[in-house]
Amino acid sequence: MIVSANSLIKRFGKTAALNGISLEIRQGEIFGLVGPDGAGKTTFIRTLLGLYEADSGSSRLFGQARPESVKDRIGYVPQQFSLSQDLTVWENLRLFGSLYGISGNLFAERAQELLQMVWMEKFKDRFAGDLSGGMKQKLALAAGLLHRPELLILDEPTTGVDPVSRREFWQLLYRLNQRGLTLIVSTPYMDEVELCHRLAFFHQGQIKIVGAPAALLAQYPYRLFGLHAENLRHYLTDLQKLPAQDVYLQGETLHIVLKSDQDSLEPIKAAIQALGLTDYQLAPLSPTLEDLFSVLSARVEVPG
Repeated sequence: MIVSANSLIKRFGKTAALNGISLEIRQGEIFGLVGPDGAGKTTFIRTLLGLYEADSGSSRLFGQARPESVKDRIGYVPQQFSLSQDLTVWENLRLFGSLYGISGNLFAERAQELLQMVWMEKFKDRFAGDLSGGMKQKLALAAGLLHRPELLILDEPTTGVDPVSRREFWQLLYRLNQRGLTLIVSTPYMDEVELCHRLAFFHQGQIKIVGAPAALLAQYPYRLFGLHAENLRHYLTDLQKLPAQDVYLQGETLHIVLKSDQDSLEPIKAAIQALGLTDYQLAPLSPTLEDLFSVLSARVEVPG
């Protein structure tokens, strides 16, 4: 295993940001870390990298307990853009290369290759502070790859980036993975989670579930229906009281969660009509990862 963690605990004061995290990540994977803000994803990454010291438990990268002993094999793109806003794209790469002893012709060759790969060759003389959010993340990606790591860890690399740039960024990640690079990507976006080979869902410092997206969806334990109606939001407070296991809005669709043994929809329909909603559509839905994560976030109690 490239990454292994065993019963990691990390506290900040009385809060357990990591509360017994155990996880293994295999070579060649695109592995997703997903969960709400404050779930422990960033703390897990920083603890793996040795930026935080765990209170108990252990972790290994490439079989080594000391991250600094394998730092040349790891690339890291942090959540916040950390390169210098006052240097050009090329100067930022040169500064980063110097930290790994990469200079001269070797630096020029690698930097040129990476800028071509991230479609930024013509921007090499632009100051980093003048780049768009998507271009900054591409620059951070190029910097993280300059020393040719075997493992690349990215902490919410596309947060705040426009949809087109997010798609381009993931195209780059897939190309890198096809070349043999192992990727760990923390993301809040459900469409990005579905692009991962496997994922771990974090909630309140714990991992609730691990697996491939399709396999995890097969574990969804309820029946799911979608309600469409005009002025749906006007009735939302009352609809939350429907005789269902859970009710929540996604976009313009009200998701209604029923226990698998609740055969009849009549109580649901009667309650909807009692609110004055007569022109509506109620139909079965296929659950998404977001629906599953709603269950795992204790919005609904998982049957056991």
